[in-house]
Amino acid sequence: MKIIPFYKNERQLIKKSASGHREAQQRLYDKYAPKMLGVCRRYVKDIHYAEDVMVDGFVKVFKNLSSFRFEGSFEGWIRRIMIRESISFLRKRQFVVYDDEIYERNQPAGISDPHEVDTEYIQQLIDNLPNGYKLVFVLHTIEGYKHQEIAEMLQISEGTSRSQLFKSRKLLQQQLKKQNIIGYGTE
Repeated sequence: MKIIPFYKNERQLIKKSASGHREAQQRLYDKYAPKMLGVCRRYVKDIHYAEDVMVDGFVKVFKNLSSFRFEGSFEGWIRRIMIRESISFLRKRQFVVYDDEIYERNQPAGISDPHEVDTEYIQQLIDNLPNGYKLVFVLHTIEGYKHQEIAEMLQISEGTSRSQLFKSRKLLQQQLKKQNIIGYGTE
């Protein structure tokens, strides 16, 4: 039996989704949801809120799908929507705070072996940064945005963006250094 693909290419799938075809929309959602949940999770600490943000982002994706011009990556277009939706979520809940004291109160517990530092631990360190630091760090270091773009997205100055990145890196370095000291038993 020969299997005929439902859509020959992504362009056709996008066009069908834009016209309101539910099965095509479901296929797009299924294809991109796991990656986009990861994007939202980088910004939103609680996985349940991150899922909500992702779903809201996909609502915007499907509402605005007809505006996608097939110039550049479709995944990149969705990613930008998810990032903006995450920032909007944090802004609405006034989670964007530029405060070192919050970080000090929410430091993750150390681990005994520095070789056990893994992605989950690094994500925990990033999650515990003050949200203003975290947003700038993720946008610049992980997503690759320039300070000018970050400043526009977050409605802050470029200098604030640079400062927040510097402070976030410094806090992360301190935590990793502290982890190495704890791990070697010298403290």
